[in-house]
Amino acid sequence: MTDLDSPPFASGGLSHIDEHGRARMVDVSAKNASARTAVAAGAVRLGADAFAAVRDQQIQKGDVLTVAQIAGVLGAKQASRLLPLCHDVLLQNVEIEFGLNEADQAVEIRAITKTEGPTGVEMEALTAVSVAALTVYDMCKSLSKEIEITGLRLLAKTGGRSGDYRRTN
Repeated sequence: MTDLDSPPFASGGLSHIDEHGRARMVDVSAKNASARTAVAAGAVRLGADAFAAVRDQQIQKGDVLTVAQIAGVLGAKQASRLLPLCHDVLLQNVEIEFGLNEADQAVEIRAITKTEGPTGVEMEALTAVSVAALTVYDMCKSLSKEIEITGLRLLAKTGGRSGDYRRTN
C-alpha cells in the first residue's frame, strides 16, 4: 500500500497530524498576524545544601540565576530548532523570572514570551523554562544528585484563533 492508498486517519482535531496519520507542520500562511503572549512555569528542587548555595551565590560556576536567565532566553529563541514541527517565530520579547522558595528548597522559574505573528509562542515559553531549569541543574549538580526538575506547565496564553487561556489550578 502506498501513502496515497492509505486510509484516511481520524486525527481527532490534532493540528499536527495529516489525514493519513502522519506528523506534519501546520500551514500558517493564511493566518492573520496578531499579538500573542505565553507564560510558562516550572521549578528546580535543589535540596538544602544546593538551595543555600544558590541563595547565597556560593556556586563555584558563577551566578546561577543570571546564567539560567540567559540560557532561558537562548532556549526560547531556539525552540523551532529543537522541536521538529515548531514554527520559527520572531520573538519580540522574552522575560525570565526566578523566585526562591525556601519551604520547597526550590528555584521557581517563569518565562513570558511575546510576538506579533500568525502562530503562538507557547512552545518558546515552555522551552525557555526547560532550558533555564536544566541550566540550574547543571550548575548545581556537583552539590547534589537529588535535584529534580518539576511542574513544567503553560500558565497562560493570549491571541490566536483559539483565544485566550489561563490555567486555573
